[in-house]
Amino acid sequence: MASSTPLLTAILHRRTYYALSGASPIPDTRIQDIVKHAILHVPSAFNSQTTRVVVLLGDEHRRVWDVTAQVYEQQLAREKFASANKRFMGFRAGYGTILFYEDTDVIREFQAKFKTYEAKFPEWSDQTSGMHQFTIWTALEAEGLGVNLQHYNPLIDVRFQTEFNVPPTWSMKAQMVFGTPTEGPAVPDDKKEFKPVEERMKVYGAQ
Repeated sequence: MASSTPLLTAILHRRTYYALSGASPIPDTRIQDIVKHAILHVPSAFNSQTTRVVVLLGDEHRRVWDVTAQVYEQQLAREKFASANKRFMGFRAGYGTILFYEDTDVIREFQAKFKTYEAKFPEWSDQTSGMHQFTIWTALEAEGLGVNLQHYNPLIDVRFQTEFNVPPTWSMKAQMVFGTPTEGPAVPDDKKEFKPVEERMKVYGAQ
């Protein structure tokens, strides 16, 4: 469905881009503004505001993937690491990385405060993390950047706490890589497959 509504159009064109350069069409201040806007305005259950992010640009972004490579080199056989390292160096070639975390101290605080829903707060925390990731991903691509989302935690968690001064109570959820696209999306628009909407959506009482 095409739409003239800016938000729906941005969602329509959000894609995964792996081929990225170390350049950005927008200034660092604009990237920070986008992330701040998401942090302030993306909702969370009971307004718990559990999401935490670390934005890394330039040399700090490249250090993310140097450290990740170091961690995985110690975990993988040589031939497997060679393949993984090609991916790490591809991410390193981008412009920036955003690390997404959830604050487990805050989650426990709300679990203690609302015992009826104690078991649900970790699930709701994951939901708000996903909303932050999607919002920032869509907004960055609307500005001309390409984005991909990675999940190399938990192997990198402890090392990142040291390297980037991350509190141990922050639980890592994802690593978002971005930069200027040098190729099209991983799956072109005309190749993306969709399961039938009728199998995924129910409507009652529509006029």
